[in-house]
Amino acid sequence: MGEISDPRKVIDRRRLTVELAALADEGKLDEAAVSRVLKSALAEGRAEVRRRFDATGDGRMAARTLSYLMDQIIRALHDAATQLVFPLANPSTGERLAVVAVGGYGRGELAPHSDIDLLFLQPYKRTPYVEQVIEYMLYRLWDLGLKVGHSVRSVEECIRQAKNDLTIRTALLEARYIWGEQSLYQDLRAKFLKQIVAGTGPAFVEAKLAERNQRHRRMGDSRYSLEANIKDGKGGLRDLHTLFWIAKYLYRVDDVTALVDRGVFTAEEARRFEKTEAFLWSLRFHLHYLTDRPEERLTFDLQPELARRMGYTDHAGSRGVERLMKHYFLIAKTVGDLTRIFCAVLETQHQKRSLLARARFGLFQREIEGFPVDGDRLAVADAEVFKKDPVNLLRLFEVAQRHDLDIHPASLRLVTRNLKLVDAKLRADPEANRLFVAMLTSKKGPEITLRRLNEAGVFGRFMPDFGRVVAQMQYDMYHHFTVDEHTIFAIGILWKIEQGLIKDEVPIASEVVHLVQSRRVLYLAVLLHDIAKGRGGDHSELGADIALKLGPRLGFTDEETETVSWLVRYHLIMSNTAFKRDIDDPKTIQDFVAAVQSLERLRLLLVLTVADIRAVGPKVWNGWKAQLLRDLYWRAEEMISGGLIAEKREERVKVAVDALRGELGDWTVATFADHVARGTPSYWLAYDKETLARHARLVERAERDGEVLALDTRIDHWRAVTEVTVYTADRPGLFARLAGALALAGANIAAADIFTLSNGKALDNFQVQDGEGREIERPEDLKRIRECLERMLADDEPAPPDLVFPPSPLGRRTELFKVAPRVLIDNKGSAEHSLIEVNGRDRRGLLYGLTKAIAAQKLQIMSAKVSTFGARAVDVFYVKDKFGLKVEGDARLKPIRDALMAVLEEGEGRAASPPAAPSPEDPNSDSAAAE
Repeated sequence: MGEISDPRKVIDRRRLTVELAALADEGKLDEAAVSRVLKSALAEGRAEVRRRFDATGDGRMAARTLSYLMDQIIRALHDAATQLVFPLANPSTGERLAVVAVGGYGRGELAPHSDIDLLFLQPYKRTPYVEQVIEYMLYRLWDLGLKVGHSVRSVEECIRQAKNDLTIRTALLEARYIWGEQSLYQDLRAKFLKQIVAGTGPAFVEAKLAERNQRHRRMGDSRYSLEANIKDGKGGLRDLHTLFWIAKYLYRVDDVTALVDRGVFTAEEARRFEKTEAFLWSLRFHLHYLTDRPEERLTFDLQPELARRMGYTDHAGSRGVERLMKHYFLIAKTVGDLTRIFCAVLETQHQKRSLLARARFGLFQREIEGFPVDGDRLAVADAEVFKKDPVNLLRLFEVAQRHDLDIHPASLRLVTRNLKLVDAKLRADPEANRLFVAMLTSKKGPEITLRRLNEAGVFGRFMPDFGRVVAQMQYDMYHHFTVDEHTIFAIGILWKIEQGLIKDEVPIASEVVHLVQSRRVLYLAVLLHDIAKGRGGDHSELGADIALKLGPRLGFTDEETETVSWLVRYHLIMSNTAFKRDIDDPKTIQDFVAAVQSLERLRLLLVLTVADIRAVGPKVWNGWKAQLLRDLYWRAEEMISGGLIAEKREERVKVAVDALRGELGDWTVATFADHVARGTPSYWLAYDKETLARHARLVERAERDGEVLALDTRIDHWRAVTEVTVYTADRPGLFARLAGALALAGANIAAADIFTLSNGKALDNFQVQDGEGREIERPEDLKRIRECLERMLADDEPAPPDLVFPPSPLGRRTELFKVAPRVLIDNKGSAEHSLIEVNGRDRRGLLYGLTKAIAAQKLQIMSAKVSTFGARAVDVFYVKDKFGLKVEGDARLKPIRDALMAVLEEGEGRAASPPAAPSPEDPNSDSAAAE
């Protein structure tokens, strides 16, 4: 790239040197004066770099200019130290010193908040003079507020340590002379190349690639994380640095364009490298300037402003922030392409076993279906293989999958260069479509093959609808990956379910997957379930239409295509029902079954739902969700198979009570009869016998001892929840009080069951989690929950008190996401209750505000389903009026809607505690971990 324009406008070292010399002449060159002069020059230079960057957006040039600025500061400081502060007329050999830049600074690149990595190079052992100079320079640099990483070594020490330490070797690889005794640097350079680099190329390459793979695993091993680390994440700057380190080590080059002459990259590939690097540097500069710190993560709260600064505006159907992130993910994919190309050339050139030459001379050991095999990798001899028959662009991947072979990187490079052959004719080719379906449904495991197809660019061109979601982000705090990556993950999870690899976590799905009539319908439905995201409108409906078009092309029958389309259209119905509706209400099951209609669809839907949720991201799936889906599945299967839930209710209650009697064998007949008289049919059917027995003992103890508040907690590791059971006198607003107390204690309510027994006492059961979606088990946390509940219930006021909650730790981030507040009141979804569904931005104490408003409307909350999807809270309440009837009539419903909308539109409070309540030491966000 070009030279720095008008460098003296950035910093004029001559003027700086003169200014320091003048201070020395005046006897005023104390440490504070030197720091003051240098600090002023640094601030002016940084301001000029910022001004230029704001005008051009050129991050690479800004990085070079900042490096140049730092060079001049260090040179001026060195000269001041050696000529003005500690002058020596004729320094000995041992009193000579070279200042060398290493690391990123050695490359001549600095971000606004980068560390300054320096090597102070001396001839042999340290002398007092050299130590004095180094100490003086370091203190002045620290006075400037710089983060300086430094080492003091002789040439021999550098060489010795580089032999055993890969990090030191890499740092010295990029060493660059700044100032001082240049002969020392030249000596180091010569010995490094001769004693370290010579003959160690393959070992260095292997070590650096292993280091890169380890870093990828540490950072999540995906280049499509929605809050990507642009420096160390997969597809980030560090990956480009790794390629350059290897190139520099092997080819002795200082610029990527020189790799074209070495035959490593084509001119076009070199341009892609520079374009990719330029984008990442510009993004990094914006990120550092925006946060005023060495921030490398594209967190949700920063993305909108970064998009604005980089000129990404909202377009029809897509927001500016989504366009920025899609560009970033495509850049990250390009980094992967360049890495693959680079590795292919390395193998060809540095193992001296040219793949193409051996193909021409017939030196391969074997062939499989016309493709030569090199070790454990499938290959192609040249691009003519694809030009003669473009179907080979798919066949290569299918044969490799079927024979458990990798694909040679040189062959992947040829695939990438011939993507134009994937055209409408190939998309219509029956054999090409057969091969694609074979890969998608292979029992060998489709995930790796589909990811290869996607990385090579074949997937998106062969299926353009999929190409539209490649690098398509989902701008929320719920999804963790881009749409294409989420989809491929989901297909991989489906295969694991089918193979029984996760049967301990998803036992029902692992069982019913083998009962479906058409497994390829299931695989295609998973592939297409999110295919229409980012188009505007309902992606489920649009995706169903796409399925109707793609099915016949892929060779699916009309019946199969219709089933795939139905699954795509209704792929959210099972999770919505399980997580947002009361599945103990027979009407819920009846409505769900009316939509599903058949056992085959139910089985397909269960497996699709499980794969979809598990592929959203880490910590999204848990035992609580598994339990809800399992219960819904069994009840729907029972009804579809001919069972009438309502008619069997009395029989099921009797079975539950009889089972409970077996658990309470130490109770007298009278004691057990008294307890059974307190219960209701819905209560007996809500829990298993172990939970009913635990509740029974809690209730019996409270009645015997006259406890005003009886409390029990149980940690359920499998469902990742802590059950908090409360038995106390019922009163208006009790649920709101309990919800408020739990929120103040730092507990998030994942679900709640509310029962009023025949004795007028409330038996409420809450499933709570911490802010990370895990069970609460620390004794101090459980103690805090008890104390908050006791203090809240000790308040004798008729209405729940006004509480102000501390801001959620996620407050700033959740504010970025548009969540339109909505209140829906449904009188058709249940035979006995009115359903109030509330959608809004999640915040600490939201559930308390909603339930308090409901209580103020003289409504009884009979049960509640609480869910959080990133920043969106979706809470559903089953309510009755004070007479035990549904709430009907516009005159009655409008005040309820208005009251709940007012709660949704409120902002977060600033501080909180109920009267005398202890505040949490580590408060968590009020976001349930439900899907």
